[in-house]
Amino acid sequence: MDLVKFVAELSAQGVELWVDGERLRYRSGSALTQTLLDDLKQHKTEILQLLRDRAMVTKTHPLSHGQQALWFLYRSTPQSAAYNIASSLRILSPMDAPVLRQILQTLINRHSSLRTTFRAQDNNDGPVQEIHGYQAVDFREMDASGWSSDELMEQVISAYKRPFDLQQGPLLRANLFTRSERDHVFLVTIHHIVFDVWSMWIFWDEFAQLLSAQGRKEPISLPVLDLRYSDYIHWQDHMLKGEEGARLWAYWQKQLADKLPILDLPTDRPRLPVQTYNGASHVFTLTDELSERLRRLAKAEGSTPFMVFLATFQVLLYRYTGQEDILVGSPTAGRSRPEFSGIVGYFVNMMILRADLSGNSTFRAFLKQVRQTVWDALEHQDYPFPLLVERLQPKRDASRSPIFQVSFGLQKAQKHGWVDEWVSGNEDVRIQSGEFEVIPFEMPQQEGQFDLDLELTDRAKNFTGIFKYNTDLFDEATIVGMSEHFRILLEGILHNPEQPLSRLPLLTEADQRQLLAWNRTETKYPKDRTIVDLFDSQVGKTPDNIAVIFEEKQLSYRELNTRANRLAHYLIALGVEAETLVGICVERSLEMVIGLMGILKAGGVYLPLDPDYPVERLQFMLEDAKVPVLLTQSSLLEGLPASDARTVCLDSDWKAIADYSGENPARRSEPENLAYVIYTSGSTGVPKGAMNTHEGICNRLLWMQDAYGLTAADNILQKTPFSFDVSVWEFFWPLLVGSRLTVAKPGGHQDAGYLIKLIEQQGITTLHFVPSMLQAFVQDPTLKSGIPLRRVICSGEALPVELEKRFFAALPSVALHNLYGPTEAAVDVTYWTCRQDNPSNSVPIGRPIANIRIYILDTHHNPTPPGIPGELCIAGIGLARGYLNRPELTAEKFTEIEVFGKKERLYKTGDLARWLPAGNIEYLGRMDHQIKLRGFRIELGEIEATLSRHEAVREAVVILYQSDDNPRLVAYVTLAIPMDDASGLRSWLKDRLPEYMVPASFTVLDELPLTPNGKIDRKALPVPELAGFTEAHEAPRNETERLLCNLWSEVLGIEIASIRSDFFEAGGHSLLATQLVSRIREGFGVEMPLQVVFGQPLVREQAEWLENAQRGSALPAITPFAESESMVLSFAQQRLWFLAQLEGQSATYNMPAALRLTGWLDEAALGRAVRALIQRHDSLRMCFPAIKGEATVQLGDICDPLRIVDLDGLSESKQKRRIIQEIFKPFDLSSGPLFRVYLFGLREQEWILLFNMHHIIGDGWSMGVLIRDFSELY
Repeated sequence: MDLVKFVAELSAQGVELWVDGERLRYRSGSALTQTLLDDLKQHKTEILQLLRDRAMVTKTHPLSHGQQALWFLYRSTPQSAAYNIASSLRILSPMDAPVLRQILQTLINRHSSLRTTFRAQDNNDGPVQEIHGYQAVDFREMDASGWSSDELMEQVISAYKRPFDLQQGPLLRANLFTRSERDHVFLVTIHHIVFDVWSMWIFWDEFAQLLSAQGRKEPISLPVLDLRYSDYIHWQDHMLKGEEGARLWAYWQKQLADKLPILDLPTDRPRLPVQTYNGASHVFTLTDELSERLRRLAKAEGSTPFMVFLATFQVLLYRYTGQEDILVGSPTAGRSRPEFSGIVGYFVNMMILRADLSGNSTFRAFLKQVRQTVWDALEHQDYPFPLLVERLQPKRDASRSPIFQVSFGLQKAQKHGWVDEWVSGNEDVRIQSGEFEVIPFEMPQQEGQFDLDLELTDRAKNFTGIFKYNTDLFDEATIVGMSEHFRILLEGILHNPEQPLSRLPLLTEADQRQLLAWNRTETKYPKDRTIVDLFDSQVGKTPDNIAVIFEEKQLSYRELNTRANRLAHYLIALGVEAETLVGICVERSLEMVIGLMGILKAGGVYLPLDPDYPVERLQFMLEDAKVPVLLTQSSLLEGLPASDARTVCLDSDWKAIADYSGENPARRSEPENLAYVIYTSGSTGVPKGAMNTHEGICNRLLWMQDAYGLTAADNILQKTPFSFDVSVWEFFWPLLVGSRLTVAKPGGHQDAGYLIKLIEQQGITTLHFVPSMLQAFVQDPTLKSGIPLRRVICSGEALPVELEKRFFAALPSVALHNLYGPTEAAVDVTYWTCRQDNPSNSVPIGRPIANIRIYILDTHHNPTPPGIPGELCIAGIGLARGYLNRPELTAEKFTEIEVFGKKERLYKTGDLARWLPAGNIEYLGRMDHQIKLRGFRIELGEIEATLSRHEAVREAVVILYQSDDNPRLVAYVTLAIPMDDASGLRSWLKDRLPEYMVPASFTVLDELPLTPNGKIDRKALPVPELAGFTEAHEAPRNETERLLCNLWSEVLGIEIASIRSDFFEAGGHSLLATQLVSRIREGFGVEMPLQVVFGQPLVREQAEWLENAQRGSALPAITPFAESESMVLSFAQQRLWFLAQLEGQSATYNMPAALRLTGWLDEAALGRAVRALIQRHDSLRMCFPAIKGEATVQLGDICDPLRIVDLDGLSESKQKRRIIQEIFKPFDLSSGPLFRVYLFGLREQEWILLFNMHHIIGDGWSMGVLIRDFSELY
C-alpha cells in the first residue's frame, strides 16, 4: 500500500491523523468505515513513523505586528520575565505525572502556536516564526517533599521567571512540584508572544476536558480547528493594505493628534533612565452589593460595567496627577472575527482610550464621554498598536512605554464551569472531577510591563481586581492605598453620579484620621508677648552678658538695650507708633542690630532695604511703603533714591539720638501688630511686601528654642542679608535667650573661607546656609571637622540628598536641620532633622512646627491622600497679615477654605508637596514659574516683565536651566530691534533688578515655541547659548591666562577659551565667585578678594591682577616638578586623607564615569590606551601611605588596571547590580591603586567602560581630561 497516498486521501475526506505518544489518533466529521479502521490498525506502525517524519518539517511564516513588538523587546532584554504568562494550580489527589505530560503534549500537538520558535533572518528581512510539526513538551518534575511553604513559593516563582529562548524554544514549559502523594503544585509557563489571556481560557478549558475524560477513563474528541494563527497573520496583512486599514488609521491619527500627554503618576522612587519590568500585584475584591449597584448604574446610563470602571479609573488618575488629558491603554481580544475564537496565539491588541477631564463635569456627563470613546475605539480596534506607534512616531523615552503608561482591562468568562472561577482568581474554588481534586495555587504575578495595570474580572456575583505595578516605581503600601481610593471613588459615584469629578470622595477614614493627627501641633506659648517684651525680659536676666559682636566691637545686653531705647525715643519723637513703617538701609554692623531693635521698641514696623539693590528697586519700595522715616548710614546717602522720608543716619546723627533717654519706653505694640515687612519678588513685574506680626514671629522663635535649646554658651552667626526673612531668627533668637550674636562683615556671607575663619575665631555654634552656599562651604579646602559648630540650619531652597551626604562626610559631629517656610509666614513652618543614614532619594522638609497646620490640597481644595502631590497650604498663628497695599493679591493668596469640615485661613504657597508615610512632607517643586535659586525667591514673571520693557525686546521668557551642578537663569528673547551683544540687556537689567535676578545668558529666537493652545511651550525651548550673544575671541597669551581659563572652565562647567570672557556673562554668580577665589588660592597661592571678581570680571583683568599680586609677593613661579624632589599632599588632599582616616574605607569620594560602547571593539588597543593614560598622568599612580602618622605620597609602577568582566547571560537588573557593586567598592589610600578601569560585556557588541578613581587624585575636570585623552589614545 502507498501510505503517503493513503494518508493524503484520508486528509481529503476530512480525516485528521496525529501522534499521541505511542498511539495513533484520528478525528473525523463522520464515522470511519470498518475497512478504513482495519487498514489503520494493520499499518499503524508505518503510519506513526510517517507522521513523525513529517513532524520534523517546519513551516516558516512572518510575525504579526504584535509579535514583532514583543520580538523587539525580547532582543533588547532577553533575560526579562516580563512577558512570561504563568498559571498554577494545586492538585490534592494522587497524580500520575505521565497523565499531565500526555495532556500537555496533546494540546501542543493541537495548537501550532505552542510549537513555534522565532529567529532573525540572515538577509536582514526581519524575523520569522517557525512552526514545528512536532515538539516534545518541556516537562520537569521536582521533589518538594522537604521544602517549607516559603521554599516552595520561591522555587515556583523562580521556575516561572526563568527566561525563554525564543529562538531555541520550546515556549511552553511545565513544572510539577510534588510535596506528597496527595499534594502537588502544577505550573505552566508560556511566553506571551504565542499566548494571551483569551488563549488561557481556551488552553485550560481544553485541559480540563482532557483531565476530566482521563479521570473517567473515557475517550474525548476536541472540535476540529479549521484555521491557525498563520491564517490570522495573512488576514491582518491583507486587511491593513486595503480600504479598511486606511479607515482605521485615519481614526487613530485624528484621535491621537496634538502633543500626547505623559502620565506623571507620583512614585515612591525616581524613575530609572531605562524602563524596567520588575513587577508585583495586589488583588482586591468588590462586595456583591457594590458590584450589583454598579451593574444597575451601568444599565441605567446605557453603558457597560467596563465603561463605568474605566471612567472611575481615569478619574482616579486625574485626582492623583491633576492632569486633565489622560491616555489609558486597554487590551482587546483581537478576535473581532469569530473564526479566530478557538485559536491559541498572540491576538491581543491595545486600544488607546483618551479622556478629557477638563471643566470639572459631573461623573454622569464624563461617563457619557467615556461611553462614546469606547464605542469608537471598539469600532477601530483591529489596527495594530505597534504599527500605530511606528506611524505616529511619538517622542521616545527609554524610561517609559510609548503613548500610554497605564492600562485597564475587564475580563468576562469565555467558557463555563470551574475554569471561569479558577482563571478569574477565585481563591476559594475547589474543583472535583472524578478522582482529581484541584484548588488554585496563588502565586504573585510579577509582571511590570507598564507603570500600572488594573485588571478586573466579572464573576457571577461580584468583581475581582488586580493592580499590577512596577516595583522599581511603587511600594506595595502605595498600591494597597490606591485600591482603597478606587473603592472609595466607586462608592461615591454610586451614591451620587451627579457630583462634579472634583467633589467625589477619595480619602479613606484612615487617611483622614492620619492627616488630622499629623496636624495636631497645639502648643501653649504666651500669647501676650512681643519681641520687645521677650528681649527686655532677657536683658533683666543677663544684663552684662555679651549680646552682639561685630569685628572688633561688642555690646552687652545692657548696652544694646540702652542704645536701642535711645533710638526708640528718638523715633517716637518723630511720630513713629504701632504699625508705622520705618525703612532701614544699612550695611551689616552694630548699627543694623540697634536700628532693628530701636524700631520695634518704638512700636514701629521695620522695612529692610538692601544697599546692594538697584536704585530703581529701592525707589519703588520706598514709594510703595510710603515710609515716613528712613534709617541709614552716611556712607550710603549718595546711593539712595530721593524720597519723602525723613532720613536719619545712625552714625553721623547719633550724637542727637544719644541725647534721648536710655530707659525702656512704655509698651508701644501688641502681639497682633506688625513687626516687619519684607519685599519678595512679584510675578507681575513689581515686588510685594509681606507683613508679619509679633504674634507670628514670637511663636516661631519660641518653637525654635524648644526644638534646639540655645544657651548662654551658644554663639549665632548673623550673615543672611536682612532683606530675607531667615535673618529675622538670626537677629532675634539669640537675643531672646541670652546667647551671643556675631554679625558677619558686609559681603562676608558669600565667602566660605572668611566664614570658616570667623567660626573658628568666634566659636560660632549655630549658623544658617542656603543649600547652594552650604555646598561651597563643605567643599572649601580650609574646612576642618574639629570646628566649634554644633548645628547648621538649612532652608531657602531644596536640600539635595547628595549635599546632605557630603555635609556629614565633612562634619560628622555637626547636626544638620532642613527647614521650610515662605516669607508670607513667620520664617519657617516645617522642620526636619537630617540623618547620616538617610536611605531616601530626597531630604524631607519634615513636619509642621508648633501651632502651624499644613494642608496639601488639590486644585479644587480637597486634601490629597498621603503620597499624592498637591499644593502646600499653611494655616495657623504664623501666617502673615497679607501683602502691603495689595488687597486683591492678599485675598487671592490668603483665603478661607473649609478643610475637614472646619474653615481655616490658609496661605497658598504655590509649592508642590506630598505627605510621606511617616508623616513628613516631601517638597516636589513649584506649581508656577516662581523658583528658588541660591536661596533667593524669584518670580520669573518679574524678570520677564522687566526685560520686555527694553525697547529692543519684543517677547521674553526666563527659565531656570539645570543641565549641571550650576543652575542658572537663562533668558530667551525675540527682538523688535536687532542687537549684536547681550551686554546691553544685561547692564540694563542690572540697573533695575538685584544681581541674583539677572539671567546668565540671553538666547535670541525668531519666534518663541507655542503649545497647540497658543501658550509658550517652555519645554520646547532650545538649549541656551550660555556664552551670550557674541563674544570677540582672544586666546590666552601667557601661562597665567591659560591656567585662569582652566580654573574658570572648572568652576563654570563650560569651556572658557577667550581672555575677553566675562565671568558673570558666562554663567557666574556670587557663590561661584567664592569657588573661583578658592581655586585661585590653591592654584596661584594668592588670596584674591571677592570684590576683585566683581570689579574685574574679565579673564585678562583677573590675570593682570594676579601677576601684579604675585610680583608683590615672594611666591615662586610655577615650574615643573623635579624628580629629585619629594612630593607632598596639597591642602585639599590633606583634608581628604584626614577624612579617610576618620571614616575608614568608604566609597563617599569615589568618582565614577561610564561610557556605553557599541560595535566592534579592539580589546588589545583598549588596554594599550589605558596603560598610556597611566604613564601620561602621574596622579593615577599615586597612593598615600602613612609614615609615623603623617600622610606621604608615593608613585607606583605603571600597571594595567583594566579588568574585563563578561556579564552576558545575566539579567539586566543583575548586570546593573554588578556594575554598581564596582562603583561603590572602596579604595585603599595607603596602597592603591586609586584608579580602576572595567570593561563590562553586556551582550554581543555592547559594553560599558567604567572609569573610577578616588577624589584625592582627581576631580570632575580631571575626569573630563582623562576621557578626552583616552579617546585620542584609543
